Amino acid sequence: MVTVVVGDEELLVERAVGEIVGEARRRGDDVEVVELTPGTLEPGKLVELTSPSLFGGGKVLVIRAAQDLGKDLAGEVGAYVKNPADDIVMVLVHAGGVKGKGLLEAWVKAGARKITCPKVTKAGERLDFLRSEVRRLGGSIGATAAQQLLDAVGTDLREIAAACNQLVSDTGGKITDAAVARYHRGRAEVSGFTVADAAVEGRLGEALEQLRWALSTGVAAVLINSALAQGVRGLAKVGGARGKSFALAKELGMPPWKIERLQKQVRGWSPDGIARALVVVAETDQAVKGGGADPGYALERAVHEIVAARSGRRG
Repeated sequence: MVTVVVGDEELLVERAVGEIVGEARRRGDDVEVVELTPGTLEPGKLVELTSPSLFGGGKVLVIRAAQDLGKDLAGEVGAYVKNPADDIVMVLVHAGGVKGKGLLEAWVKAGARKITCPKVTKAGERLDFLRSEVRRLGGSIGATAAQQLLDAVGTDLREIAAACNQLVSDTGGKITDAAVARYHRGRAEVSGFTVADAAVEGRLGEALEQLRWALSTGVAAVLINSALAQGVRGLAKVGGARGKSFALAKELGMPPWKIERLQKQVRGWSPDGIARALVVVAETDQAVKGGGADPGYALERAVHEIVAARSGRRG
């Protein structure tokens, strides 16, 4: 089976890929998942990966950034899509847009299943996502509470999903106006983004002070790390881009004001420093979601290491 996951809404894309992998694993325990990109998929390697295994077992091949496949690799993938193996699941992750549009159309025409994950840009769509997310987690939320929560969290789907998860967990599932009000407490003065801005700008003392205040006023640890991750990922995006904010807005999927802020923040960073910071927020994500004993300590350590990565020191 071949599936093309199309779109640039990161959370929805990852969920779609995760569901496909989960389906494959439910059909058999011995399933190997292989992640590939155009840079790691050499000519001829696809034939090797899709050949029958002597040891049996299934395989899931996930090819990221499929819109960037060159002519030779695109030909190999196209040939496979027309004649897929029974024991292999292939997932082609395509960003959508003009680049690679012909490849996408050819794969779908050849029989690939298409899952669309478009960017959620309208307020009504984000509100619908929030409500469906609460239902998916087994909870319920009223119309007023849903709007208040959306106003508190903002527009990023990962932030919205994390907030829903936290509130469903804290309330036992029934999210009331009062529960959202408790979640709101202190957010007008400090949020995860306040902490993130101070950290990526190298202001260690301020970042730690804001972090401790955020935690003490009820801002969830998962939201704070999500903001740190967004801040570091934003540096990575803007660091490799050239041009004025308005010209880059569509390409990077960010408003011009945010690009301008990131362009100022990234001036103190090296590519190696950003790479180190990306590892830090990934490790902290596991810690604040149950992989560590003390989320607060994990976040303090993350702030220290992000500031150290900016300055080129080892954390």
